[in-house]
Amino acid sequence: MVDMNTADAEAIRLTLSGDKDAFAVIVARYTERAYRMALYVLGNEQDAMDVSQDAFIRAYRNLNRFDTNRPFFPWFATILRNLCYNFLRRRKRKQAYNIEDFQIAEPSSPSSPSSEPCSGIAVETKVALNNALSKLSPQDREIIGKFYFEDLSYKKIADELGVPIGTVMSRLYYARKHLKDRMLKGER
Repeated sequence: MVDMNTADAEAIRLTLSGDKDAFAVIVARYTERAYRMALYVLGNEQDAMDVSQDAFIRAYRNLNRFDTNRPFFPWFATILRNLCYNFLRRRKRKQAYNIEDFQIAEPSSPSSPSSEPCSGIAVETKVALNNALSKLSPQDREIIGKFYFEDLSYKKIADELGVPIGTVMSRLYYARKHLKDRMLKGER
């Protein structure tokens, strides 16, 4: 089996040497993951789609700055995250996101009962959870999304965010605390 980092590096080398179709391999590999990441931060499907597409364009334009000895996705995730935060700053969203707009990303194969992040939870609880998630900061939503819905380890999250594992643990602790506070406020 070919290492994903090696395959990414080869696709990037081909792209830099003029093969415009080679970057499509990378786009195909990371489109869904980029969309979910943007959705966690932005809380809106259309905005997430737009910003994740913009991130691929930005990455393509800046491929000459990428170090092919390093993994592609953490570099790309930094571009995507910065675009998400810039988008939020530009829009200056002060109101809470619409519950219908913020959706927990569902896995590709919903047939297995354990693959759905919220299986067995009552509809009211799902609504309360989505409402509480939508009121969290983009950073809190992102870390919760990566840990609980993408099922990434502390190490993988740390690599993607470019921070130490202890920072991931701390951010996750505070994100959980904020989520709990929002959930309890919703019950009153």
